[in-house]
Amino acid sequence: MSDPTLHGYFRSSASYRVRIALALKAIPFDQAPVHLVRDGGEQLRPAYRVINPDGLVPSLTHNVGDETQVLTQSLAIIDYLDEVYPEPPLLPRSALDRAYVRSVALQVACDIHPVNNLRVLKYLTSTLGITDEEKTAWYRHWIDLGFTSLEKRLSVDPRVGTLIFGDTPTLADLCLVPQVWNARRFNVSLDAYPAIVRLADHAMALPAFTAAEPSVQPDAELPPRSA
Repeated sequence: MSDPTLHGYFRSSASYRVRIALALKAIPFDQAPVHLVRDGGEQLRPAYRVINPDGLVPSLTHNVGDETQVLTQSLAIIDYLDEVYPEPPLLPRSALDRAYVRSVALQVACDIHPVNNLRVLKYLTSTLGITDEEKTAWYRHWIDLGFTSLEKRLSVDPRVGTLIFGDTPTLADLCLVPQVWNARRFNVSLDAYPAIVRLADHAMALPAFTAAEPSVQPDAELPPRSA
């Protein structure tokens, strides 16, 4: 098999998850940036729709034998990588612990993230006509709702260590870290979530998480120069 290619966007939470998985497993990969904002969104162009008809990121293309396989949906991609490249594993050994890790991951990926992703926020402003201030309020509401529940859970679960499951990165950390990064980008106060902050900050300091951080990606946009 050749090295996979990740089609993603540097600020995409879902792309961020997959980059962390690739880095944790030390899988060499190529990046094919898909800018979600430029010229109306490169993900909507016919050339990318051939790869992913949904017009979403990330997508992973992987040559297996003589055929190019296309994988979509970040959690499905991570599950594939975990099966094909099993070390280090991203899920615990026991069924109960795997269910716990998956539950935390899905709480972020299915309950918090979808209502705050780019296409939802764009619809709110461009179609429903809400203001930027109202859009930010929407974003913060759903972060606070999800993080309040998650904080209660992670602050008492005995399986929590320096990371969500002991001291070993799992699928749950791959989902939490990008969501915390984006919450900070929207200036959401995280003072009420000390457990979440502690866990995310510890993970963010690990080499694989640092390598996947949005600002160091090849398509990261440089901040404007000061006058």
